[in-house]
Amino acid sequence: MMKGKTIHKVLRLLLCISLPFIFHFSPFTLRAQDQHFSMLDLDPLLFNPAYSGFFDGTGRFGVVYRNQWASVSTPFQTVSATAEFALTRSSRNMNGLSAGLWLSADRAGTLDYGSTSASAIVSYFQGLGDGNHILSLALEAGVGQSGFSPDRMVADDATEAFVRTRALYPTLGAGAAWFWQLNESLYTKLGIAMRNINEPDISFTELSSDARLSRRLTVYARGEWRTASQWGVMPVLGFQHQRNFNELVYGCDVRWYIRESSPDFLAFSAGLLGRHGDAAAINLGVLWREWTFAFSYDANLSRLASASHTIGAFEVGVVYMIAKRSAKRSSLPCPIF
Repeated sequence: MMKGKTIHKVLRLLLCISLPFIFHFSPFTLRAQDQHFSMLDLDPLLFNPAYSGFFDGTGRFGVVYRNQWASVSTPFQTVSATAEFALTRSSRNMNGLSAGLWLSADRAGTLDYGSTSASAIVSYFQGLGDGNHILSLALEAGVGQSGFSPDRMVADDATEAFVRTRALYPTLGAGAAWFWQLNESLYTKLGIAMRNINEPDISFTELSSDARLSRRLTVYARGEWRTASQWGVMPVLGFQHQRNFNELVYGCDVRWYIRESSPDFLAFSAGLLGRHGDAAAINLGVLWREWTFAFSYDANLSRLASASHTIGAFEVGVVYMIAKRSAKRSSLPCPIF
């Protein structure tokens, strides 16, 4: 028979994995936003600019690509790229300054409607107390462009006048993130951010001069519990609110640390994720040396499921980090140390 501690660990692992399905079939519903990624950690700047610099190294570069609803219509495609650099850090990594650049582009539908945006980020982190608490604050400024191809359009009202087919606008954002390592087996991080603070004008016609890009509130939480020396359980929660739309993402990953010493760091991860009222996804990842390779597949569970045959989206991503792993990690690492 299994010992009591082993049974307790198994029960906690099963509960963590089953959470996406418990939430997904709960009685309340939420409407999801069009632009999103299932692999939340692969593009952390999408949720919060304060996560710029929250990595173990001096630089990090990543690309994520998403292809959605290809079985229904012209695919909705989104690509995001990030670059981050540690500008200054104290000798004990208790405080520092980081800079980041985030690029994103998406295209959707037969009109080839889409948007392109670029943002520059500056973040500062400060260790608090005994160093197990870290607070990060960030500011973001960027520019965006949205537009469509009028040649493919059939208008119901021939008198409708389009002043432009491209809208260029500035964007402002800010965020805060908190990291707490409770002990050698448990850490958590929590972030909150606001995008489009200035609510820029994105209208195309004279009749819709009040069309503005609404503010977007994001909340993100991730934790890791090392159940044994080589295994980690990592629940995650993400929430976005923009005007009348909400998106709730929840799930859990399990990570297997095979080798934790330099230069042959190697780990595998797999997890389940739910986007409430919209989809269920499976995530797979490989962490090898300074590289992270990830894949995600969404099964569509929304009202569009009958038309899409439950085929939702797939994502692929890669991250490269300039890091130094010189010692074996028998406990949880701080994302900055």
